[in-house]
Amino acid sequence: MVIQKFLDYIAIERKYSNRTVEAYRDDLNAFCAYLNLDPNAYDPKIVDESDIRGWLIELLDEGHSPRSIKRYLSSLRSFYKFMLRVGAIDKDITRKIIAPKEDKPLPVFFRESEMQQATAYESQADDFESKRNCLIIEMLYQTGMRQAEMLGLTDNDIDLTQGQIRIFGKRRKERIVPIGEALINQIKDYLAARQELGSVSNFFVRVKRNGEVVSMDKGTLYKIVRTRMREVSTLKKVSPHVLRHTFATTMLNNGADIRTIQTLMGHASLAATQVYTHTTFEQVRKAYNQAHPRAKKQKTEY
Repeated sequence: MVIQKFLDYIAIERKYSNRTVEAYRDDLNAFCAYLNLDPNAYDPKIVDESDIRGWLIELLDEGHSPRSIKRYLSSLRSFYKFMLRVGAIDKDITRKIIAPKEDKPLPVFFRESEMQQATAYESQADDFESKRNCLIIEMLYQTGMRQAEMLGLTDNDIDLTQGQIRIFGKRRKERIVPIGEALINQIKDYLAARQELGSVSNFFVRVKRNGEVVSMDKGTLYKIVRTRMREVSTLKKVSPHVLRHTFATTMLNNGADIRTIQTLMGHASLAATQVYTHTTFEQVRKAYNQAHPRAKKQKTEY
């Protein structure tokens, strides 16, 4: 009856919803079914770590996702913590069990044609806000900056003579990213338009509000990117970070080595950058399957 006591505990004392309690019941019943044990007569003394590992392996073999298996294990861990708390056991055998790692979703990115459409109206930008919005899209795309890095950028961080931008990333780690002549000219155009409005802040990206030019906030920057990119893309997720993913993917697709991309993006670990190789490899695989005659499915002749 220890399982029922646990379910009563989370229902009454922890005030979990009926749906959550039923989910715990189902998970624990599934474990008992694997062990051929009656849930009403569960004896933790006859269960060891190998039983739990064997159950997780069977779940994996049955096609359960790592996320689903992690939930099963979480239910079992909560149950064992309860038994340890009430003195039903003197050792929690779930503590050393490691759940399978979840597959990280591949980063989404804008296609090159979408980026061309998104920046096509730069030549038509004739007011401060239009010039600023165009520049934001271009800078995020051409430098791979994070949203917070863009907001923290100051005029002193931009060296138009050397053609480079100094970026302070996480934990104030500094990196230098080069920029091309077209972006340099676009920045000059923006600075000239901004100077006409006056200046009250050293932050590079600013917004005109109530007649003053002040620092931009996260919500405004996000809205600028979302509004423009939704006009040219069908992606469900549209954000400044997708432009960062697009920068990395574009660099890799055009021959940049992984270490260079790691440096430009300010990744502390190469593993964080390597996720983009999976994205581009899927593109390579698709192109191969479409173009190579030996990769195509052969028609059966009778």
